[in-house]
Amino acid sequence: MSDEKQDFDIIPQYDSIDQIERDLGFFPAKEQSCKTLTTEQVKHYNENGYVSNLEIFSKREADDLREYFDALLEEAIEAGGDSYSISTAHFKHAKVYDLLKHSTIVNYVKDILGENVVGWGSHFFCKMPHDGKAVSWHQDASYWPLTPSKTATVWLAIDDADTENACMRFIPQSHLHGHIEWRESRAHENNVLNQTVDNALDFGAPPVDNELKAGQMSIHNDLLLHGSAANGSDRRRCGLTLRYCAADVHAYMDWNLKGVVVAGEADPRLWPGATRP
Repeated sequence: MSDEKQDFDIIPQYDSIDQIERDLGFFPAKEQSCKTLTTEQVKHYNENGYVSNLEIFSKREADDLREYFDALLEEAIEAGGDSYSISTAHFKHAKVYDLLKHSTIVNYVKDILGENVVGWGSHFFCKMPHDGKAVSWHQDASYWPLTPSKTATVWLAIDDADTENACMRFIPQSHLHGHIEWRESRAHENNVLNQTVDNALDFGAPPVDNELKAGQMSIHNDLLLHGSAANGSDRRRCGLTLRYCAADVHAYMDWNLKGVVVAGEADPRLWPGATRP
């Protein structure tokens, strides 16, 4: 017991992500071990950094989920927030916690990350019609105090997402370049986030639109360059991002307190486990 306590105490504490020595390289999924995705889908993920159009919910279930989000959005706006304010939602809302652990979603993710998986993030990205907000080309790994980068994001479509209402876009194969230099976004970019990768198109194949029907999802690697244009349509475009990592990932700056073991097991010294709200 004393040895275990000592091991926990020597895990370093950091005040800034810049202080953390991170292993930001691509860790391929094991194509021969997939059980829910096809071998071709896992191969596509390894080669291109994403897999898409995975079926999760029926139309009726997707409609129910949209109604649920509508109520959350109304609450957020009444509280002084906006359509991007509902983050770390599994800490606050039991239904989102359950979505993070949803067996079909988790089974897809296990084919990417392995048998032992932690879910640690949940954030609604909702572009209202004509809101003027874009998402500049970026890598998720740049934002996260996690190492190694055995992490992936599920993008679950709450609304239909297509080119017209500014669906997410990927630069295939860009995840194979490791961590890419970025700069602070400038005001004229109207970026929802705060990082921009210049010359992003030099790092992969031509961009692809990640078009999804409500109730479908995609999975993308944390090193894949992605972004989206402003929504110039008359339709809303909302998605729920669910973030996952392999259980051997170290999370610093108390981010491990966000984690929920969704498959297999994890060392409780690394991931003590968030409870259902």
